[in-house]
Formats: sequence, C-alpha cells, structure tokens
Amino acid sequence: MGVKRKALLVAVSALTAVVTVVMGAGPGVAADADADAGGGGGTGADVGAVVPEADLSHHGHASLWSEQLTVRFESENHGPSATADATVRLAFSVSLAAGQSLPANCLRDGDRAVLCRAGQLRAGGRSPETALDLKTAGRPVEVVVHIDTHWNGGASDPNPENHRHRVLVPATGDPYVF
Repeated sequence: MGVKRKALLVAVSALTAVVTVVMGAGPGVAADADADAGGGGGTGADVGAVVPEADLSHHGHASLWSEQLTVRFESENHGPSATADATVRLAFSVSLAAGQSLPANCLRDGDRAVLCRAGQLRAGGRSPETALDLKTAGRPVEVVVHIDTHWNGGASDPNPENHRHRVLVPATGDPYVF
C-alpha cells in the first residue's frame, strides 16, 4: 500500500473516531465531555453548538459478469450546508482479488471493502463519477454490495436513507441501479 493511501486511511480513521464521539450527542448538537462530566474546562466544542447539516446521497449502478464486478457512482450533497470532505464505503459479500489497482481516490479496507473519497461537496454539488472495475476472488453467482457514507465532514444528515443502499447483483452482466 502506497504512502499516500496509508496517510488517507489514517486520516479517514481518525476523522471517523471524532465523528463517533461528536455525533453520539445526537444529530445537530456537538458534545463537550468536560461540561457533561461537570468539569467546566471546555476543551471541546461548546455544548449546544450547531453542527452543519448536509444531506448526502450516492447513486449509480453495479454489474457482475464472471469474476468482473463493476461499480460506478456519484455522490451528491442536497444541502443546506457544504461538506468539508466526504468518503463513501463500499462493502461486498465476497472477497475481492488481491493486487488490483484502484482509482486514485479509493483504497482497500480489508478484503471485502473499498473506501472512496468524494471530496468537498458544496450544497447542491455533485462529485465526479467514481468507476471501480474490480475482480472477485472467484466466480460468484451473485454479490451483495453495501454502499454508505463513511465520513461526511462532521455534518449531521437528516435523511440517511438516500446514502445507504444494499444491492443484489446477479452475475448477468446487467447494471443494477442504486
């Protein structure tokens, strides 16, 4: 794994940990561990601070023929706020073959998942299409693809249904839309 991809993976992992802590307070409100514990020190965000709201969605299609799995998608921000950065996680029901090249904005996350950076998305903005041409570690008759937002820049998303998809992709070569 290249140095740039390792650095991206570390950054995404660190940001995910921060989101988990902050978003644990509920959508739209930042938490302050010191204030909640009665410490009053205030090392984090102010209690009650408004978190930006960004409604992300991911749409595209997936197809499977023999061991060739193709996924193409775009991410879109329906607003009202811009996102500082966004990452999409694609998880597969089968293992992917080792040693594949991925687009520059993507990296492997184990043997059954890929993370792809969508980047900054202004309100009403759309990412460029990401095209994954993958090989599976065998010849499955079908693959289930899970698509979800992995990181959204710390914004709350009031409509998670348009960025969480589960797609059954039979080995017909036909595109299955999400």
